[in-house]
Amino acid sequence: MTVIGWLQIILFCAIIVALTKPLGWYMTRVFNGEKTFLSPVLRPIEAGIYWISGVDEKREQHWLTYTVAMLLFHVGGFLIIYGVMRLQAVLPFNPAGQTAVAEDLSFNTAISFITNTNWQNYGGESTISYLVQMLGLTHQNFLSAATGIALAVALIRGFSRASMRTVGNFWVDVTRCTLYVLLPICIVYTLFLVWQGMPQTLGDYVDATTLEGAKQTIAVGPVASQVAIKMLGTNGGGFFNANAAHPFENPTALSNFVQMLSIFALGAALTNVFGRMVGNQRQGWAILAVMGLLFVAGVAVTYWAEASGTSMLQALGLTGGNMEGKEVRFGIVASSLFAVITTAASCGAVNAMHDSFTALGGMIPLINIELGEIIVGGVGAGMYGMLLFVILAIFVAGLMVGRTPEYVGKKIEAREVKMAMLAILVLPLMILGWTAVGVVYPAAVASMANAGPHGFTEVLYAYTSGTGNNGSAFAGLSGNTFFYNLTLASAMFVGRFFMIVPAMAIAGSLAAKKSIPPSAGTFPTTGGLFVGLVVGVILIMGGLTFFPALALGPIVEHLAMNAGNLF
Repeated sequence: MTVIGWLQIILFCAIIVALTKPLGWYMTRVFNGEKTFLSPVLRPIEAGIYWISGVDEKREQHWLTYTVAMLLFHVGGFLIIYGVMRLQAVLPFNPAGQTAVAEDLSFNTAISFITNTNWQNYGGESTISYLVQMLGLTHQNFLSAATGIALAVALIRGFSRASMRTVGNFWVDVTRCTLYVLLPICIVYTLFLVWQGMPQTLGDYVDATTLEGAKQTIAVGPVASQVAIKMLGTNGGGFFNANAAHPFENPTALSNFVQMLSIFALGAALTNVFGRMVGNQRQGWAILAVMGLLFVAGVAVTYWAEASGTSMLQALGLTGGNMEGKEVRFGIVASSLFAVITTAASCGAVNAMHDSFTALGGMIPLINIELGEIIVGGVGAGMYGMLLFVILAIFVAGLMVGRTPEYVGKKIEAREVKMAMLAILVLPLMILGWTAVGVVYPAAVASMANAGPHGFTEVLYAYTSGTGNNGSAFAGLSGNTFFYNLTLASAMFVGRFFMIVPAMAIAGSLAAKKSIPPSAGTFPTTGGLFVGLVVGVILIMGGLTFFPALALGPIVEHLAMNAGNLF
């Protein structure tokens, strides 16, 4: 580890904190329907969308109606992606002549993109046409991200409202998020990426002659526009198979740094949105502090592990840390930082191969996802996931002092605690259940490139990434099989929607309650004690559900590698 490396990490954290308040202020105004500097241009477009679609923007929805609208919206998204992938061969904008995508892979990909997972069992440049990249994948990157933010705002309204039966209007929230937040930023962001050297074209793939005289086909396409939303919307699906390690998806050190910032920007800002909507910005800063503590701890461990390498690498004369699977233009610190950021959020984009990290370096991305990706998390999803843990922490605090738990003026009762536990415990059910099948079912075992602890971790990481809607992978596992396409699709679906429905039930329950003023016995939720309690609850929940499985993989592998033994 170096001083320069730590300065990069500190600079990243400082910029994220600096962006949190202004972005939070802007997003709060957007979702409250207040005027912004973009309103003169975008308000007529917004009104036109409501008129065409028959939406009454002043009519709000009950939490159940809001949730059903969201689910039907995703059915449409699924059909669009599946349809264009299956019809790809006869659709335009297909310069490489890509054929129709197989049924099971199309099904897996459609589920993947509507759940904001972007797990990819294919290489984009060798499988997907320009039209599918744009109409299917980039289009859904916007809408799945907007959905996550809308759901987080609906839950925040549950805390901020009193004696109301509604939590907003799903169609209005998604429209405003897309029109006022995602699109404007992505337009500027795309132009920046093009300036950095990223392709943005509908032209044919380029044929080149190498120095040896051989012919090489270089894939290009509308890359910059997809990369902008894949990062900002924490989607993560790459235009190319190598994702953000590809020079056309991440050309420079500056593009790499800006991409890391964009992954966290909106998720961090939502903590400020929460504080503003509940009338106390310190509440939002306390939640951001919880996220920050877990994030910095993860970065420290990963950076140390990758910078230290292993005794086996040192025995081979490979000193200076573990550079396997990393791009020289990024180095160890930027690769380690990117890995922690992309798994703390639900982005899943990678600028280095996680499968080539040291055992402990690869364990931190795995833990980040298994904790529910609430360390900033996916846009919106991280916020409502964190609030579920906050509810549990407040419940624990209430048990310790013998009082009814309260949070931002709302009593936390049995209904909210049960819904929070239901949402959280569905994750280990899918992760550990499918992992158990994957390591014994012959067709699944045949996809494992490695035996022993690392092979086990490859399977565990796949189902963790799918259930956590992350999308990154330990690339030693061949996932494009009928078994993995179907089981990972089920994990992604359950991980997304079986968490959303209980969260929305909590939003409806809280919105209907009266607000109660704080009293002398109210547990303070803006100080260090609260932050420590929430961190403790998150780690305990993770320890009870995931760490026994983790001990069989990365930790055992770490001991083996440093003892000089290979499995």
